[in-house]
Amino acid sequence: MEKEDWQNRGEGHRQRLRDKFAEGGLDRFSDEEVVEFLLTLGTPRKDVKLQAREVLKKFGSLSGVLSAPISKLTEISGIGAKNALYLNLVHHVAGRYLRDGAKNKNFFGSSKAVFDYLFHSMRDLKREVFRVLYLNRKNELIADQDVFLGSLTGSAVYPREIMTQALEYKAAALVFVHNHPSGDPSASAEDRKLTRDLVWASQLLMIQVLDHVIIGHNTYYSFADDGLIQTFIKQYQQTFQGDLTP
Repeated sequence: MEKEDWQNRGEGHRQRLRDKFAEGGLDRFSDEEVVEFLLTLGTPRKDVKLQAREVLKKFGSLSGVLSAPISKLTEISGIGAKNALYLNLVHHVAGRYLRDGAKNKNFFGSSKAVFDYLFHSMRDLKREVFRVLYLNRKNELIADQDVFLGSLTGSAVYPREIMTQALEYKAAALVFVHNHPSGDPSASAEDRKLTRDLVWASQLLMIQVLDHVIIGHNTYYSFADDGLIQTFIKQYQQTFQGDLTP
């Protein structure tokens, strides 16, 4: 009888979570309740509050949980392969949803739009990822592509390879994005040099660089907002086009 009462209380709590979601979506949910709700999908008739609390503690945030590898999720006692799969699936579905929503729309008119599009998938990564957004003349997304993994100080992002891809996509404009795993989005000297080189290479091919956004934890840095994209364009014009003036 005690076991049956415990199961009934657990089912009652699950139903309250379902009702709460049906009434107002996730707006009234804490991160712990979101994870708990997801865990109930793969753990019928069992309390998963403790597992939700532990997985958030281990990975630091909701996005950290959703983007964690399945092998790491299953290290938490009580989270099996099925639960880990559900959590990981949400992350990938959300990423696809954002990409699909951005296609064929003038979505990238500001650095905030770029951040909103990518912070979910990039802010909690443990290593640097350099991504390029290829846009048409209306600033509509043609494609986005990871072109480099690792530390920008340890290896090079090659402008020639990015420009070759831009020509294949017939892109009219580019946005560069990478993350800082430290959480501090401040631009380093290497970031500034790389951005200048990419802007100069783009100018040579008459492709517009709209921005380079660095994503940290819940914040970002924009080269365009800081005026550096225009500064690099002026430097290019003074350095190279000045030589062609009669």
